[in-house]
Amino acid sequence: MDENKPDLKVDQTPISPVQRRDSLEKHLQTRPDAQDLKNRHILLDTNAAPKLQQTQLELERQRAADSLKKSLEQRPERDDLVQKNILSDSTAAPALQEKQKELQKSMRRDSLEQKLQGRPKPEELIKDGILEADEDPMQP
Repeated sequence: MDENKPDLKVDQTPISPVQRRDSLEKHLQTRPDAQDLKNRHILLDTNAAPKLQQTQLELERQRAADSLKKSLEQRPERDDLVQKNILSDSTAAPALQEKQKELQKSMRRDSLEQKLQGRPKPEELIKDGILEADEDPMQP
């Protein structure tokens, strides 16, 4: 016999009716109450007759499905949400959209820095006659 397998012999010793009754009473005393079973979704939380419980469950599911269908029909179109800036107008996967926004922001920042570096100095603007000498932003 394999040593790794547990010994699965059934205890067949006779038990007296008194011991059986005591064991059953002990188990019945420790059994969870009906409300606990309802909270753990083992028993249905309903007052309907057992024959009607399945029909009641089906009606509840149908009501939930109808409510969801109605909500989806009233849902705004994607284009409306894009116009209101609720959704972004991106075709990228949702997991990549945040990185895409960061990249766009970084590219705008770089472009702005490049344009600011290429901007003429106030002295050049005064020399070209665009600014007056008293309009020099560098002078207090």
